[in-house]
Amino acid sequence: MSEPLGSFCLVLHGHLPYVLRHGTWPHGEDWLYEAAAETYLPLLAMIEECVFLNGNPRLTVGLTPVLLEQLAHDVFKDGFDRYLDDRIDRAQADRTEFDQVGNGHMAHLAQRWEGWYEKLREQFHAKNRDIPAAYAQLAQSGHIEILTSCATHGYLPLLLEDASIRAQIRAGIASTRRILGIRPTGIWLPECAYRPSGHWAPPIVWGGARNRPGIEHLIADEGLTHFFVESHLIQNCRSEQVFNDGQWWKVNWDEAKQYPSRGWRSLLEPHGVNSDGSGLARATAFARDADVCQKVWSGTIGYPAAGEYLEFHKKWSPRRGLRYWKITSPKAGLGDKHLYYPDDVPAKIHQHVTHFCNHIKHRLREHRQQTARYGVITACFDAELFGHWWFEGPTFLRDVLLTLNADPEVELSTPQRFMDNHFVDKVAALPEGSWGEEGDHRVWTNEQVNWMWEIEYRCESIFGKLTYNLPWRQDKQVHQLLEKAGRELLLMQASDWAFVIRRGQAVDYGIKRFMQHVSRFENLADLAEKVAANSRYLGQLNEVERFEIQDADIHDVIFPTVDLSWWDT
Repeated sequence: MSEPLGSFCLVLHGHLPYVLRHGTWPHGEDWLYEAAAETYLPLLAMIEECVFLNGNPRLTVGLTPVLLEQLAHDVFKDGFDRYLDDRIDRAQADRTEFDQVGNGHMAHLAQRWEGWYEKLREQFHAKNRDIPAAYAQLAQSGHIEILTSCATHGYLPLLLEDASIRAQIRAGIASTRRILGIRPTGIWLPECAYRPSGHWAPPIVWGGARNRPGIEHLIADEGLTHFFVESHLIQNCRSEQVFNDGQWWKVNWDEAKQYPSRGWRSLLEPHGVNSDGSGLARATAFARDADVCQKVWSGTIGYPAAGEYLEFHKKWSPRRGLRYWKITSPKAGLGDKHLYYPDDVPAKIHQHVTHFCNHIKHRLREHRQQTARYGVITACFDAELFGHWWFEGPTFLRDVLLTLNADPEVELSTPQRFMDNHFVDKVAALPEGSWGEEGDHRVWTNEQVNWMWEIEYRCESIFGKLTYNLPWRQDKQVHQLLEKAGRELLLMQASDWAFVIRRGQAVDYGIKRFMQHVSRFENLADLAEKVAANSRYLGQLNEVERFEIQDADIHDVIFPTVDLSWWDT
């Protein structure tokens, strides 16, 4: 059998901010329940169906530590049970209402929803209510590769101290290992945000500029081998080293421009990364193929915009309402949406799967013709696109994976598997950037959110001084208080708070959550200093101080073991 044209890596990034015990609806735990019901359980079922049909999906799934911590917690499990029961009750009530007014088609759709949620409840309990363990089992059997990420999805390029970046990475790896029982080799950088080695200045007036190591060095120090970047970082990279005649050679920066047939700056070839010019790669970067991904994620020209698919925004009632309408047209207002007809969906999915798989082969064939080299397409998406935003998305993925699995011209792969089988023969220095708006940091640093960085930088500085000066290694009480403060620092660093404020999606919630963690951090840090000065201080706490400790313990229940050595440089 001839060699395939190349490989295809499907990468799904699963993430939600910390919401347990921080509100329910419209912002809070319902986000997590919806994602579990509409994305994480359906994706599990999809992968298992592929395996049952003798296909190896070789899917790459990023499960951020903050997401894993929540899915593994009893607060989520009990709340999700209640959520599923509520959805079943709602479907039954809708069906009764539709029957009473003689709307047989909507009654039929309500009955479908009832059965759909009942099946989810059965699946959840068949997994012993442990969604992370089910994903871990698939990883251990070789059907998927699981990525770790930073603990709370902190936006690494803008954090003030390298110690904070290391803590985010180390805490993330620790959660992935504890909850899943696996040692990850790949990491999803939050927002695909990357910063190279060299000159760095904070986005606000805070201290001076200085030289800092590139993100690739910080992840490689923790044993991670690969990460993912937006396409423009590879397309604008600088050539550094190339492997020829059995050894590595230093090359000019314009080598990538002079020898494109070598695969330089191609989105279909991973590049080793070292941005300080010191030598060989510390980690490998896989580029998101924007051309391929646009066919799926675009809300205007992508597959999910087809009129036959379920409309996301229109619901029968505002709170936890079920959906009974189809997209009809991307330009149609909510009042112009037609009722959903499930029987119209399979043909449309088949059309889109065929188009997508043919495009994958076209891209791989084009790369082979241009370079005579073996390529890999890396398609990266937010996991919640499939099932939550695009209800039919898991079915689309199932058929894509089964189709490509049976096609001799394409090899389904994961990034680690690809590197194990294909030598990465180039080292490049990448520019700075993200997969956010305009490819830079503007979503997370702008006039709407820069006040947050001033506060966060102050908290980073305080925590660094306390962990350096206070006797936490000798004093158990100080140690415990600084652990709690460290948890709050991690939680306030989540990129989500700035994101929802900038996007106008949940401005009040984002501000409230950020400031809650700031307040708890400050209170705990202040208490740690007082206890360090007087070991009997904890026994003399006033009512307000006791409440402050209890407030943090009640509401912020993830990362049960915080290791202060995570912040060591």
